[in-house]
Amino acid sequence: MISTHVLDTMVGRPAAGVTVVLEAIDPFTVLGSGITDDDGRVGELGPAIGRPGNYRLIFETSAYFANNGQTCFFPQVIVPFTVTDPSATLHIPLLLSPFAYSTYRGS
Repeated sequence: MISTHVLDTMVGRPAAGVTVVLEAIDPFTVLGSGITDDDGRVGELGPAIGRPGNYRLIFETSAYFANNGQTCFFPQVIVPFTVTDPSATLHIPLLLSPFAYSTYRGS
């Protein structure tokens, strides 16, 4: 299972309303998508990952910032990652501001 949490570090609160897409990389295939809730979370993106491999999350940040009256430098944030154990639960948070971002493997 893949989940995510987006925090808007400029305002110090969860980023609600961010569209997130989960894709397999080889070949590029959309596996699922979701929109962050009021707590900035998408609890489960798509079906369980069935095999080891490379995947990515695509965060559609331009619409989020536009809806909040802001411009941004990164219209999307793309986070590639490798799944070695398909039965593992992976949580991939995103710390976001209009001109910077960071991510990490959460728990």
